[in-house]
Amino acid sequence: MKNTTLVTVTGASGFIALHTICLLLQQGYSVRGTLRDVSRMENLVKSLSNHCDVTNLSFVRAELNDDDGWADAMVDADYLLHMASPLPAEAPKDENDLIVPARDGALRAIKAAVDAGVKRIVMTSSIAAVSGGHAKSATLDESHWSDIEKDIGAYQKSKTIAERASWDFIGSLPAEKRPELSVINPGFVLGPLLDADTSASHEIIRRLLVRDVPGIPNIGFSLVDVRDVASAHVTALTHAAAPGKRYICVAEAMSFRDIAACLKRHVAPKGYEVIQRPAPDWLVHFLALFSPTFKLVVTRLGPATKFDTSRIRDDFDWRPMQMTRSVEETADSLIAHKIV
Repeated sequence: MKNTTLVTVTGASGFIALHTICLLLQQGYSVRGTLRDVSRMENLVKSLSNHCDVTNLSFVRAELNDDDGWADAMVDADYLLHMASPLPAEAPKDENDLIVPARDGALRAIKAAVDAGVKRIVMTSSIAAVSGGHAKSATLDESHWSDIEKDIGAYQKSKTIAERASWDFIGSLPAEKRPELSVINPGFVLGPLLDADTSASHEIIRRLLVRDVPGIPNIGFSLVDVRDVASAHVTALTHAAAPGKRYICVAEAMSFRDIAACLKRHVAPKGYEVIQRPAPDWLVHFLALFSPTFKLVVTRLGPATKFDTSRIRDDFDWRPMQMTRSVEETADSLIAHKIV
C-alpha cells in the first residue's frame, strides 16, 4: 500500500523539472522521474539532496522516441507531470527533429498514463504555443494558438503541435477513461540552477557574463522565474479550477538591454564586465546569414509579446517574483557552479 501520493515526472533532469521535483518532495509527494540516460541518476539525486529529502524519489528509463519504459513509469502513479520536450539552443536544420519527439513523446507518456488509470495530467507547454504568428501589438490569452501555417520556427511549431495533439487525444477518449488535463505555458524561464547542467534559457545570461555577444539586440523577453513555474505545476495537480485549462505563466517583460543593465549593476562588484552597447537590427540580420544562433535571434527582434495572465493569477492566486531578482540569482548561480 502506498503511503504517499505518487507523481510521475517526465524529463526529470530538465531545469524546470528538477525544481518541480524538489517542490513536490518538499510537499510530501513521492516522485518517479523518467530519464533518457539513467547514468545521470546518481548526480541528480546528489544535487537534489542539497535542497530536499530524496527518500521518496526514484527513476526509470524512458525516452520520447521509444515505447520502452513508459508503462513502468506509470505504475501506481496518481498524477503525471509531462515536462519532457526538446529545447534547442540553435534552430535545427530539420524542423521534424523537434516536432516528432515533442508530439510523439507527449502522446506516448499520456497514453501510458491513461492505460495506468492516472487521474490528472499536467503538461508543460510554452508561450511558444500561444504567440507564434500573431502581431506583437495584440494582447494574447489562453484562447490564442500559434499559427503553424506561418513561418514561426521549429520550436514554436513543435510546442504547438505537441500541445494540440495532447488535447485532441484526451478529448477523443470515452468519458470513463478520460483523465483531467491541464497545461502550463511558461514564458522564457530564468532562475538558479540545482545542478551544473544549464538550460538553453540560461544562454542569454551566460553570454552576457562571458561577453560572448557583439552587442545587445533589440529583443524583448516575456520572463518568469523557474520557482514560480514549478509552483504553478504543483498547484495545477490538485486545484479544482485547473482541469481543461491552459495557463499562461509569465511574470513580466524585460528587454535584453534592461537585462544587461540589471546584470551590470549586480555583477560589476564581483569583477564581471557586461556589454551595454546596442546591436542594431541590421547587424543582427547580417549575422543571421552565418550563425544559427542569430538566425533564431532575428525572429525575436522588437518588443516582447503582451500576455494576459489574469487566469493563472486569479485561479491559483499566483504572485510571481520580480524578474530583476531572478536575473541576479541566475547570474549568481552560474558563477557558483563555475559555468562562467
